[in-house]
Amino acid sequence: MKIKLFAIAALGAFATACASTPVEDTAPVRDTRPVDPPAEVTQPVETGPMAGSPGDFVATAGDRVFYGLDRHDLSDEARATLRRQAAWLASYPGTRILVAGNCDERGTREYNLALGARRASAARTYLISQGVDPSRISTTSYGKERPSCTQSSESCWAVNRNATTTLLSGYTN
Repeated sequence: MKIKLFAIAALGAFATACASTPVEDTAPVRDTRPVDPPAEVTQPVETGPMAGSPGDFVATAGDRVFYGLDRHDLSDEARATLRRQAAWLASYPGTRILVAGNCDERGTREYNLALGARRASAARTYLISQGVDPSRISTTSYGKERPSCTQSSESCWAVNRNATTTLLSGYTN
């Protein structure tokens, strides 16, 4: 009997000891300070098109000038764009370009091809006046055959009346 009493007392003491043990109810503290990645993992920040590339030409100088209806004379805005193109081309003297004259969908095919040629020629002449070597400039006319916009509206036609400059060779890829 003494053993039973002793066993009950020991069991009671054990149960009491377990119940009185305090339990931590707090989560571990996280370190929220930013961690810099190792130098070999750091990647370069994209800053825009590579210097000397076609994307750089478009972003820096612009690749097209616009004309009025049945016109091939250069506006002040067109001259400003062509001056930027000439300055860009001066920085990359090995670059050859194509100036393509374009028209809206109105008019005959023949009329638009001739007008597109006059537009390309006007842009070429201005670039030459700004110091670009004529041997670096080719021209063509697409007339109404390569529209940028295909809707039949004045705003769309205005976009299609242009001379577009494309880099052909001598630029950075």
